[in-house]
Amino acid sequence: MNPRRQKRLLVVSAIVLVLSGAIGMTLYALSQSIDLFYTPSEIFEGKDGNVPQVGQRLRIGGMVVPGSVKRNQESLAVSFDLVDTGPSVTVSYHGILPDLFREGQGIVATGILTESNHIEAHEVLAKHDEEYMPPELAEKMKGIKHIKPNNASYGEKTSVN
Repeated sequence: MNPRRQKRLLVVSAIVLVLSGAIGMTLYALSQSIDLFYTPSEIFEGKDGNVPQVGQRLRIGGMVVPGSVKRNQESLAVSFDLVDTGPSVTVSYHGILPDLFREGQGIVATGILTESNHIEAHEVLAKHDEEYMPPELAEKMKGIKHIKPNNASYGEKTSVN
């Protein structure tokens, strides 16, 4: 083999090796920061055959169960239950909840699964209006009741469309 060709092959091989390493490290770093979306039922049953593991970061969306909100009077700690069509999951959060947060409304929480049915959230988002819901959550929530904030009194229920 000609020395020029050998040098060119060595340079191309080094470039491919460096690019492969960079792509591998990037994918590894991204996998550590991905938050998969689950509903409360999927926490127990799994999503596409994968049940989330304790310690996994995730996002969960569902309806806040009426009467389940418990606030600590001495701190900003709050816990509440989320439900879709199956079992409920308890979410604990330390901080100020969004203005639109209320019982019977849909929310999305981001946090860490600390037990099989408990999430320690670091962010809680409430629906910004009564019509919008993320498509994957809307599909799971068909038929679940929620309280319309503007038109309904606190005890009156209407269904999600």
